[in-house]
Amino acid sequence: MIYLDYQATTPLSAEAKAAMLPWLDHFANPHSPSRWGREAAAAIEHARGQVEALLPPSGSLVFTSGATEALNMALRGIEGRIVTLATEHAAVLDTAEWLAGQGRDVEVLPVGPDGLVDFDRLRDALGQPTALVAAMLVNNEIGVIQPIVEIAALAHDAGALMLCDAVQGFGRMAIPDGPDLVAVSAHKIHGPKGIGGLWIREGVRIAPLLHGGGQEKGLRSGTLSPMLCAGFGAAAALAKSRIDADQAHVETLWRAALDALGPGWIVNGSLERRYRGNLNVRREGLDSARLLTDCRQVAFSLGSACASGSGRPSHVLRALGLSEAEARQSIRLGFGRHTTLAELRAACTLIRGAAEAQQRFAA
Repeated sequence: MIYLDYQATTPLSAEAKAAMLPWLDHFANPHSPSRWGREAAAAIEHARGQVEALLPPSGSLVFTSGATEALNMALRGIEGRIVTLATEHAAVLDTAEWLAGQGRDVEVLPVGPDGLVDFDRLRDALGQPTALVAAMLVNNEIGVIQPIVEIAALAHDAGALMLCDAVQGFGRMAIPDGPDLVAVSAHKIHGPKGIGGLWIREGVRIAPLLHGGGQEKGLRSGTLSPMLCAGFGAAAALAKSRIDADQAHVETLWRAALDALGPGWIVNGSLERRYRGNLNVRREGLDSARLLTDCRQVAFSLGSACASGSGRPSHVLRALGLSEAEARQSIRLGFGRHTTLAELRAACTLIRGAAEAQQRFAA
């Protein structure tokens, strides 16, 4: 199997695994005052520092079970009107929809055909009193990079806070110093599943999502897993040391993928403002669901892994103005640190052959 689904999850790094293994036997509760408990707590704080090293300096991280919990914590923990974008992850859009059902004022803004925010629409939306603007750094389906610094500046000028879902950009590029809240996840940067975090700028106050023992600064009750925190920290430290090399590698892979796929494919979203480890393309007449079956030896996707079983076309692609048919003609290839040029070229050659065979048989 050739793995090209890096936006869904990434392989666990050897460094993260090595950091986690001792905590399978070291079972102490990190919130206990015993010596073992204090050792576990120290490991968690060390990991917190490793993750925070990839985030702006003027805030701190609260560990969560993942980015979905972190985004819920931010959206539900700030009272008032919410403005967000139509291409956001379901963890934002579905939470915002639920809040609207509870009486909150929510406005979801359209994006342009390139997937980028329409600043005129955003300025108009911020003409009303707004508490929070939510925008994703790197889109999980199409890889488009939003101008987060500019969005945050507009939000602040209007008296609003800014929440950034940085899951797909964290560890792959610098996180801009502009947002007030940043959601991150370990398993997108070669760390374990089940651990993420919400970075909160100094001075920002939010209501807790989970109540109980008051762990995690009173914002997130529940016993933390030293093993998962240690794995997240090690993955973050490795990403920090490799960020330039990883960026150069995916740039090379991006060019190789386009070359191997050949003509006839259209890239969805902006070509200039995007993370190169995400290639979302469509081909006229393609049955992308059938392509998945025809290329079983390649792991790729049709969109967000979180919504892949819904049977609905991608809400992100529809937000770009694509028809339902065009959205269903699209595939997403995700590659990264451990993807080799040889296997990427082999996979794209298989996909190209299967797509061309579909067209021949349909003619």
